[in-house]
Amino acid sequence: MSRKYEKLAAEIVKNVGGKENVNDVYHCQTRLRFKLADEGKADDRRLEETDGVAKVIRNAGVYQVVIGTHVADVFEEIEKLVDVRKDKEDAEAAGEKQNAFTKIIDFVAGVFQPVIPALSGAGMVKALLALLVVMKVISSSSQTYYLLNLFADGVFYFLPMILAFTCAQKLKCNPILAAGVAAMMLHPNWTALVAAKEAVNFFNVIPFTLANYGSSVIPIILIIFVQSFVEKRLKKWIPKAVELVFVPMLTFLIMGTLAFSVLGPIGAVLGNYLGQFFTFLSESAAWAPAVLVGSTLPVMVMFGLHNGVAPLGVMQMANLGYDSIFGPGCVCSNMAQATATTVVALRTKNKKTKQIAVSGAITAYMGITEPALYGVSLPKKYPLAAAMIGGGLGGLYAGLTHTHRFATGSSGLPAVLLYLGDDTTKFFVNIIIAILISIVSTAVITLLLSFKFEKEEESSDGGVSGKKEDTATDTQVFQFGSPVKGWVMPLSEAEDEAFASGALGQGVVIEPEEGVVRAPFDAKVAALFPTKHAIGLVSDSGAEVMIHIGIDTVQLEGRCFEAFTAQESHVKAGDVLIKFDLDAIKAAGYKTQTMVIVTNSFNYKKIEAESHKSTDGSGHLMTLMK
Repeated sequence: MSRKYEKLAAEIVKNVGGKENVNDVYHCQTRLRFKLADEGKADDRRLEETDGVAKVIRNAGVYQVVIGTHVADVFEEIEKLVDVRKDKEDAEAAGEKQNAFTKIIDFVAGVFQPVIPALSGAGMVKALLALLVVMKVISSSSQTYYLLNLFADGVFYFLPMILAFTCAQKLKCNPILAAGVAAMMLHPNWTALVAAKEAVNFFNVIPFTLANYGSSVIPIILIIFVQSFVEKRLKKWIPKAVELVFVPMLTFLIMGTLAFSVLGPIGAVLGNYLGQFFTFLSESAAWAPAVLVGSTLPVMVMFGLHNGVAPLGVMQMANLGYDSIFGPGCVCSNMAQATATTVVALRTKNKKTKQIAVSGAITAYMGITEPALYGVSLPKKYPLAAAMIGGGLGGLYAGLTHTHRFATGSSGLPAVLLYLGDDTTKFFVNIIIAILISIVSTAVITLLLSFKFEKEEESSDGGVSGKKEDTATDTQVFQFGSPVKGWVMPLSEAEDEAFASGALGQGVVIEPEEGVVRAPFDAKVAALFPTKHAIGLVSDSGAEVMIHIGIDTVQLEGRCFEAFTAQESHVKAGDVLIKFDLDAIKAAGYKTQTMVIVTNSFNYKKIEAESHKSTDGSGHLMTLMK
């Protein structure tokens, strides 16, 4: 089935530096993810010009090639061309330099992503069951209902065993032994002891806390985390000749004891606190998660943060039986993204863009938005802005109406069935209304913006031109100099995909020569991040400019930075805003590229910027024209 992708696979392998440069390759729903021996050998430009490749992303040591929903077929051909296990252990031993936040996101994604198909399948069975009851095809007292419910609930009840397996794979311990430990905690005999409510003492000495672990999440992750260290120690101490017998036996004895006496109860307490937090969100701030996810999901996807947020919905479901944190906002965002891409498909004159937009819109309506995001929204920018606004508006309605889903699954149009439950169609109706709000608002905003941006695209290459003259007599011009001394480059050369793509606005990148940021114009300080690595300014004429020092320097938590102003204060051109230690930032392993971004770029007809030159702060860096 995948043979038609042979040529594409060969072209991809060639342009990532050849098979000798591939340490490992795997795929998610839409992307090939390479771990390369030398990323410098990969040719981003040639890859992005290849038919069948939507986008190339470099992120946290993983070289990502965005393909689309047929990525598995392309991967099948890739496997034939490279040895995906070649030097894998050596590469992992060497390890990519990752900060703590990246490691946490990577761990959470590694544990939960493999479980998604099972949760999605079980969720859709639950949705079908609810639909059959609402339509009075079956009754909730029938054996058919009982069995269908069993089909769906099996995955959720035995979720600790499934998570034990994936967690062990991520932590590189034995997944079968991990599942065995989880099986102990779900055994009917233990459930009977908990139901009896009588004290349990192991060897009449070690008390086992009575707690049910069915459908739980936190306890098993904590247990397998400890098991990974126990296994390694046992393998180190026990002779190879008897390892096969004694390592599993001692693992079960040690982890069984720790699980019931210490780790399981701690995890259960943490899970209860998490449940209380979810309850608070549901009752006191139900609108917040849906608005946040609905409006910022595309940005989360760009940074991979959605992999850390989505499991919160799974945890909420395990605790409360429903998900209001991720699901409602996600489906609103996806429908907004699909609609924005549809409008582009109808409005654009570019045949290749139209082709990408049509296929991207179809997959986005089914819940997979990356082809639309990287193929259309990011390159054009205005559909992204429209989708974020529309997704936020739909999420706001979903949050205010306390809409939630009763099972996890895809976040496309079929996902509306997941909102049937509790013997009511209220949530089902509300999510449809929320989706319609997202679709209509996004369509209107995208259409209005398209009259401006699609017309500009027909007559020019768009973006930051830097050279064209505007002859309009009523043009309003605002110019400002560089806030930092150094070498100026086009924004596309930023080593952060979110900035380089222009998703946050047009601007430039400066490689600083000294660690001083000065006000480029008279302004109000609209935002000063607590970590002092970024500052937002607003000029008297309304220009909104963000100065972001370094890549991922938020992880320094304020170290290496000193602020000389405060939020809401007014500054004059030339005032020192922030000082930063260039050498210390570099020594900590971070890039010092400083981005100067016009965050309200959409308010301007044209933005011109200098590039490929040195700046001492004098002269004009950028010119904004209304």
